[in-house]
Amino acid sequence: MSRFETSKFVRDSSVMRESCLIEACDKLGWAYHKEGDALLITDIKAGCSFGYEYAIKVEGDKVTYNTYYLGNTREYVDKLQSLYSELNAEYSKSTVIGAFKKHGFTYRDDDYFQPDERKKYRFYMVGRSNDPEEKDPVGRIKFTIYADGTVVSDSNYLPEDVNVRAHASMDDIDSDFCSKRVMTKKDIPVEYKDRINKSKARYQQMIKK
Repeated sequence: MSRFETSKFVRDSSVMRESCLIEACDKLGWAYHKEGDALLITDIKAGCSFGYEYAIKVEGDKVTYNTYYLGNTREYVDKLQSLYSELNAEYSKSTVIGAFKKHGFTYRDDDYFQPDERKKYRFYMVGRSNDPEEKDPVGRIKFTIYADGTVVSDSNYLPEDVNVRAHASMDDIDSDFCSKRVMTKKDIPVEYKDRINKSKARYQQMIKK
């Protein structure tokens, strides 16, 4: 169930998909190149030279830092982690949008959101029901992306077919993040309980046809 709940996705920071990493690097202006199966990031704008070595290496879905060329100093490690947090947020946003678009949702900006040091992005993924009897066919889920890549979702009423697709999308995010989301159920308003049951019944009829 994905309706009337908040969910928290905490991404495993040692895991990152190469395609999302390349997209994020392009946006951040980081230099990179391929070497065999590995993606080597050679310039992260950290104010120090790595020569022919890498700052970050991604091989498969595992991320490693080149702490030797950072000198293991707190100054550079902190700066690397700070920049990598931006990468985490970019990656998380791309992952959420991709997972929901795969299941028929569309992206919508939150026009009132003002990013700060903690919260980097806020947006909605919107799904439309195929139930011809649904009085409120458009369901939306709000997502907030934090600086460390953590994702928090919030939803209220969703038609059953939209709810099923949302649940599948969230399972995909869990798989990509190599984590398990923490779900917190909200109280369902009395006026929605009957609507939910009827929506579930109609959905069961729809999938039997």
